[in-house]
Amino acid sequence: MAEAIDFKQIGTRPVRPDGVEKVTGRALFGADLMLPNMVHGKVLRSPYAHANIKSVDVSGALEIEGVFSAISGADLPPVEPGSPLADTAKNTIARDKVVYHGQAVAAVSAATPDIAEQALHAIKVEYEPLAPVLDVVAAMGEDSVLVDEQNFTNLPEKPEKPSNVANIARFERGDLEAGFAEADFIIEREYTMPMVHQGYIEPHACVANIDETGKGTVWCCTQGHFEFRTTVAGLLKKNVSDITFVASEIGGGFGGKLIAYLEPLAVVLSEKAGRPVKMAMSREDVFRATGPTSGTVIRIKLGMKNDGMIVAAHSWMAYEAGAFAGGQAYAPGAMSIFAPYDIDNFVVESYDVLVNKPKVAAYRAPGAPQSMHAFESAIDEAAIKLDMDPLDLRLKNAADEGTQAPYGPKFPAIGMKACIEAAKNHPNYKAPVPEGAARGVSAGFWFNIGMQSSAEININEDGSVMVVEGSPDIGGSRASMSLMAAETLGVEYENVSTRIADTESTGFCNSTAGSRTTFATGMAVVQACEDVIAECKKRAAMTWGVDEDQVEWKDGQVEPGPGVNADVTPLSLAELAGSAGRTGGPIQGRASVNAQGAGATFSINFCDARVDKETGKVDMLGYTAIQDAGKAIHPSYVEGQMQGGAAQGIGWALNEEFIYNDEGVLENPGFLDYRVPVASDLPMIDTEIIEVPNPAHPYGVRGVGETPITAPLATVANAVSRSAGVRISELPLSPPTILAALDDQ
Repeated sequence: MAEAIDFKQIGTRPVRPDGVEKVTGRALFGADLMLPNMVHGKVLRSPYAHANIKSVDVSGALEIEGVFSAISGADLPPVEPGSPLADTAKNTIARDKVVYHGQAVAAVSAATPDIAEQALHAIKVEYEPLAPVLDVVAAMGEDSVLVDEQNFTNLPEKPEKPSNVANIARFERGDLEAGFAEADFIIEREYTMPMVHQGYIEPHACVANIDETGKGTVWCCTQGHFEFRTTVAGLLKKNVSDITFVASEIGGGFGGKLIAYLEPLAVVLSEKAGRPVKMAMSREDVFRATGPTSGTVIRIKLGMKNDGMIVAAHSWMAYEAGAFAGGQAYAPGAMSIFAPYDIDNFVVESYDVLVNKPKVAAYRAPGAPQSMHAFESAIDEAAIKLDMDPLDLRLKNAADEGTQAPYGPKFPAIGMKACIEAAKNHPNYKAPVPEGAARGVSAGFWFNIGMQSSAEININEDGSVMVVEGSPDIGGSRASMSLMAAETLGVEYENVSTRIADTESTGFCNSTAGSRTTFATGMAVVQACEDVIAECKKRAAMTWGVDEDQVEWKDGQVEPGPGVNADVTPLSLAELAGSAGRTGGPIQGRASVNAQGAGATFSINFCDARVDKETGKVDMLGYTAIQDAGKAIHPSYVEGQMQGGAAQGIGWALNEEFIYNDEGVLENPGFLDYRVPVASDLPMIDTEIIEVPNPAHPYGVRGVGETPITAPLATVANAVSRSAGVRISELPLSPPTILAALDDQ
């Protein structure tokens, strides 16, 4: 592995490689592709949140001129009970039952979008409405209506009765009762958070072109085209080699584009129509029928000593799964909640609960913003009670190298204490709090993941370098891959290009998610570069007539090792590539990894906020994010991730929520009524990157994309609660919520 300490390329800030294409409009996003004879697909969606389907008749649609295909659930392979894809199949298109408002029931393809829309109105569906289950706590009750009569809580021994509780995550250590008995005081509080949207700009879209043999290509905006291929092939009973998936540019994802919604339908419609089919969701479709993050209820019990030591902690968490089991949030939320601290006695209980809402999707550190909001708010209450600086309280209890994580392993080198110390010394923290405002503080955490990645390095005949990998770029990974390749090979960044390959052109890569890409795919890129270096040394040895171990690679060229008796001139990568035809053919390196040791990431955020007690309005006056990046490969992208996470978290804390009526219908399905923060809502977001290298990566990389959103909810809530003079435990902190809390105090 590369051992460089004084890096030449890594840590610099080159111009982003995708910038020109995006600002000039040349970049192709999901809905941009046009093919000859292409037709347009649309989806008929359920008007009910919970209903049995008595019948679906698409014949009326097929009678309309310009309609090429029309399908219902009956046109897809049957759902096999117990299959790992059973719920995915039902979420793609309903069969005998709809379980959320907006669920797909039928689909058509037609010559124009208008004709397709007309065809939808010609489809006849007979429903038997059922009572919806919308409250996560009520859904857990024994007398609750069941979302899925075949759902049994996933326990070692199958329960006797079905339940809306799908899964349970539990972590514990020490003696909880003894810990609370030791406490000088206890804080107990319940926190509620609604479903929220990831807020990506680009709606879901795809184009499928399937021929008469059932084979073809799908272009889609996705965070993981290899896993989309696996899903679609499994749903449609095809071989994964039958369909090539091409990842288009992606206009935002944040975890929301990890689920295939349109792609299976587009494939079937195209196969039946004999033409390419484009499908694109409207903004309303996105809000109603794709996965938000979980609404959550969390109960915290925190035991403290008067010196600020945490002696016991208990969390009970109920996460909405939506209508299908396997919610993205309940387990990571449980893993994250106590991770920044060294606590001897704790219990974490986290529940994955079915409700009649869309199946939830990941949203940037899924589950952790909710769980950390709850515990970090309780920590703040303790700091107020103790009249203790909130950073000092966290430092006293902070996890460090060797601390056992709540979910099991011991932490290697981590940056929790370094982030706290940086915050204490930051000029923004030392500055006085503006008049009438208050300062909120929170820690953040994400465990990060590794998983499978592949990469190839092709050396062109002029010595330029082409990196080929399969991880869609949603946060600057092309620049990171190029920088790591340039550093490893000892060439200039400008001589390296990175391309995202389709599923036929590179080895398997897991999705771009969990802050894995720069770590795992970067590791594959580094190893592939080292493969190139080994090949170059081999060819130089052959050319010079020396042994391979007598050849060294340094600064992008081969040269004889110290003391080697060879009267030769060093050969650059360009010279080696230019003579490759005489020394063995094209120079190429490749690597595939199942990366381990991703390395946890910690952060400290603080902000100043002022509450107008007459109106309930919150003014954000300043925000600072400090985070351990391991090693910032491209610092500008890291800072962008930190600022973006803070902006999303501020919106989540202050404004954002899915509002459902009693029938389970979303009442704010668009950005006019679902209010994300705009520039005027936000203060300047200052950043400071801390670098505690990850020992498991050749360049010390830790994933940085998830952690930035884990601290802002509590950071803002703590500032608002301090400014208002009352603890507010319900999000969002909208004016009505704040005024109600002020009235109740």
